[in-house]
Amino acid sequence: MAKLQYPFTLGVASGEPLSDGLILWTRLAPEPLHPARPGGMPDKAVTVRWEIAEDEAFRKIVQSGTTPAQPDWAHSVHVRVAGLRPGADYFYRFSAEGHVSRVGRTRTAPAAGSTGPVRFCFVSCQRYEHGHFTALRHLAAERPDLVLHLGDYIYEYGKPKNPGPGRWVRPLESAAECTTLAGYRNRYARYKLDPDLQAAHAAAPWLAIPDDHEVRDNWAGALPGDGSASAAFLKRRAAAFKAYYEHQPLRVRPSGASLQNHRWRPYGRVADFLLADTRQYRQGRDMLGPEQEKWLLERLRGSTARWKVLAQAVFFSQRRFPLEPVSADAWDGYPDSRARVLAAAPDGLVVLSGDVHSAYACDVRVDWADPASRALGAEFVGPSVTSMPGITDASKILDINPHIAFFDSRHGYVSCTADMTGFRADYRAVDFVNRPGAPLTTIAGFEVRENRLHRTDL
Repeated sequence: MAKLQYPFTLGVASGEPLSDGLILWTRLAPEPLHPARPGGMPDKAVTVRWEIAEDEAFRKIVQSGTTPAQPDWAHSVHVRVAGLRPGADYFYRFSAEGHVSRVGRTRTAPAAGSTGPVRFCFVSCQRYEHGHFTALRHLAAERPDLVLHLGDYIYEYGKPKNPGPGRWVRPLESAAECTTLAGYRNRYARYKLDPDLQAAHAAAPWLAIPDDHEVRDNWAGALPGDGSASAAFLKRRAAAFKAYYEHQPLRVRPSGASLQNHRWRPYGRVADFLLADTRQYRQGRDMLGPEQEKWLLERLRGSTARWKVLAQAVFFSQRRFPLEPVSADAWDGYPDSRARVLAAAPDGLVVLSGDVHSAYACDVRVDWADPASRALGAEFVGPSVTSMPGITDASKILDINPHIAFFDSRHGYVSCTADMTGFRADYRAVDFVNRPGAPLTTIAGFEVRENRLHRTDL
């Protein structure tokens, strides 16, 4: 049998950090965009060796082992590593049939009693054809403790007949929309071949949640986006979730058309990260579904961390528009669900959001229209990595939404530092994505004090 070509073309990743362990990921794909065989791999299991070390040169290997890469999961590998030191940097790599992967850097979560600062970044909305992922290269250089990805890791769209300016900067692997397992797998492969995305995964552990475009635009609950419920859509969603798992360092596999995305990740006494799924359980006026809502409210009420960080995909605060109603695809379309979350809001609530392709910073208040009303926390909405923003009149948005303190439509990410006394968020932006090499600028900075936003860069 022919020797396997270099199989680690899609890079390496780590994620789901606990204080004593995490998940290591890779996928074998010597021909990542092969039209018939996933990754161009043979239809058999392949043994993959993994190593994790305290140093980048692998002189101090602390654990190693082997695991089978199975064809039914597109030869992806998810290694559960335990027994590591809390709050520590590690380095890892894979090997298979004489080939060795690049080295990744990862970091465990801090111990339960830790009061040390937590440095993390969050990103969302990285549409490949809209531009270069330069912002992710800059994020990688920060070497944060953690990266949160808040959805739209891929976009399922095919090529439009007449793409407008800035909407076809880079070609996809196919002009067709993703609807099948093979289509989703190759779309992920197209994205993961990007060197900037690979660098960001190799720089730090990730916690990721999907939004809509990992499946289909504006889907919600059992609905495909056009209001119809069908077995065909659930079959498509099952394929999309399977491909999502195959390309992310997740702990939980999908079960048919379902994937549990809500989870709690404690970071010492400083932060509880509460990841919520704002797509899968929507029904009527209910955003989260009864089971997930019960879990979230109990976690919020029971948390003793200084910061309760609710990380989810869509705009949380009220957002009025000059000529349009509120967005039904955000929490404004589910005000009763939002009210129940805010009724449980403890001191130190910070909401992180994506989806809208622009950066916002918001005060979360009892009365959105009254700046003097009781402060409940802050929301930071991240910009897109590349996805083009809509046309928005920034001055009017700020005028009619007094709780929104900041708006910007440049591409980038948000870099945060949380400790026992403060929470800081810095908005980083690149000026262009239509070509590589954009420099990075910090365009705004905020601190949260007494549950209110305070601008730090003016």
